[in-house]
Amino acid sequence: MNALLGVLFHFIGGFASGSFYMPFKKVKGWNWESFWIVGGLFSWLIVPPLAAYLTIPGFVEIIKSTGGAVIGVTYFFGVLWGIGGLTYGLGVRYLGVSLGSSIILGLCMVFGAVIPAIYYDFHPVAGKDTFSGMLHSGWGITVLIGLLICIVGIIVSGKAGVMKERELTKEAASASNTEYKFALGMLVSIVSGVLSACFNFGLEAGQVMGTVANEAWKLAHPGQGEFLYRNNVIYVVLLWGGLTTNFIWCMILNARNKTFGDYTNKQSPLLKNYIFSALAGTTWFLQFFFYGMGESKLGNGPSSWILHMAFIILVANMWGLVLKEWKGVSKKTNTTIIAGIAIIIISVLVVGYGNNNHH
Repeated sequence: MNALLGVLFHFIGGFASGSFYMPFKKVKGWNWESFWIVGGLFSWLIVPPLAAYLTIPGFVEIIKSTGGAVIGVTYFFGVLWGIGGLTYGLGVRYLGVSLGSSIILGLCMVFGAVIPAIYYDFHPVAGKDTFSGMLHSGWGITVLIGLLICIVGIIVSGKAGVMKERELTKEAASASNTEYKFALGMLVSIVSGVLSACFNFGLEAGQVMGTVANEAWKLAHPGQGEFLYRNNVIYVVLLWGGLTTNFIWCMILNARNKTFGDYTNKQSPLLKNYIFSALAGTTWFLQFFFYGMGESKLGNGPSSWILHMAFIILVANMWGLVLKEWKGVSKKTNTTIIAGIAIIIISVLVVGYGNNNHH
C-alpha cells in the first residue's frame, strides 16, 4: 500500500511539473524573463517557507540549529541546479521541445538516481542505498533495468521528435530551424542534465534537517511511520540557491532587453499576468511537495527520482498530444511517439516493481 501511495504522490508531482508552464501561456504582453521571475518568486521564495510553516512546526529553528556547512552545501547545490534549469531552456531552444525535454530529463534522471548511490559507496550513510548494494541485490538490478528501459524510451521519443521536425518543416526548415544545432544542443543538454540532478544531491545533502523534522514529528505522533513532509524544510534552503541563479539571470535579461517596464506596463493585463505567473510558480513548487511525500512513502532515493522524472516526461508528452503538437505527422511518426511513451510507462512499472521487493 505504501508503495502504491508513493507512486501516486509521484504521479501528482510529475503532473504538476509537466503542467506548470500552462498558466504562463495565458500571460500577455510580457517578456519571458519578466513572467519567469514573477513565477519564480512564488516557487522559490514565497511558497516553500509557507509550505514548511504549514507542515513543520518550528522549521525556522531547525534551519537555525543546522550547521553552516550543511546549509552552505545545500544552498550551493541549489545554485548549480538553478544553472541546470536555465540551460534547460537553451537545450530546448537548440533541439526542439520534445527532443530537448526528453533528453535532458532522461539524463537528469540517470545522474540523479545513480550519482548519489555511487557517492554513498565512498561515504556510507546508514539507511541509504549504495550503488554496489544495488548491483548485488535483485531489487537493485530491477531498478537499474527499469532505468535502462527508460533511456530506450527517451531515445525512441527523441527519434519521433526528430522525425516530426523533418516532416513538418520541409519547407519551413531553412527559416525556422536556423536554431536547430544538434551538437551544441546535445552539449547543453548534457550539462543541464547533470546540473539539474544537483537538486537530488542537495536533498541528500540537507537530509540532516529532514531527519530533525522527522524525529520531532515521530515523538509527537508515535507509531505513525515516517513524516510525510520532512523534505519541506530542506526545500526552503535549496530553493534559495535556485532563486539566486534565476534572479541574477532574469535581471540581466531585463536590463539587456530593457524590459523592466513590463512589471508596470498598463498596456498589458497586469493583474491577470501576476495571477497566472503566481499560479504557474505555485504549481511548479507542488511537484516537490508531492515528491517529498512520495519519497517518505517509498523510502528509497533512486527510485523516487526515477519515478518523478518518468512521470514528468509522460505528462509533458501527454500535453503535447492534447495541444495537438503531433497534428499532421505521418502514421510512422505517430506510432513512434506512442511507442516511446509506452516504453517510459513500462520503465515506471519496472522501477515500481523493483522497489516493492526492496523491503
